[in-house]
Amino acid sequence: MWQKLADDEGAATAEYVIATMAAVGFAGLLVVILRSDEVREVLTDMVRNALSIP
Repeated sequence: MWQKLADDEGAATAEYVIATMAAVGFAGLLVVILRSDEVREVLTDMVRNALSIP
């Protein structure tokens, strides 16, 4: 009986699934944020300012 409780087979796989799902959720959130016109304009301005010669 105690052997079954101490067996952690598959625990690493479950951790990978949780980490992958968290990453997918975060990526989805970034996609939603980056689709807004305001954010796109701010990012474009930042890139233009970084690439401009003073």
